[in-house]
Amino acid sequence: MYILECADGTYYTGSTKNLEVRLAQHQSGLGANHTKKRLPVKLVYFEEYLRIDDAYVREKQVQGWNRKKKSAIIHQEARKLPKLSMAYKDLE
Repeated sequence: MYILECADGTYYTGSTKNLEVRLAQHQSGLGANHTKKRLPVKLVYFEEYLRIDDAYVREKQVQGWNRKKKSAIIHQEARKLPKLSMAYKDLE
């Protein structure tokens, strides 16, 4: 599972069996539609899994996160994740 930061500051989350090849595809405009319109991209975070299906499950989890939560894992601030995961109604 990996996270790219696009030229416009947006994040793209994906998964692959070969990160080096996939990153080259994104950089050359052969990746996802989101990244090809926002080149160049920069790898800002990745996690390795033995099985691609585990990476895919994690990708889908992280894709559902808001920007602040993604930023917390990118910047290795895991302690912030519980608060960022709370519903607004529970923050009082």
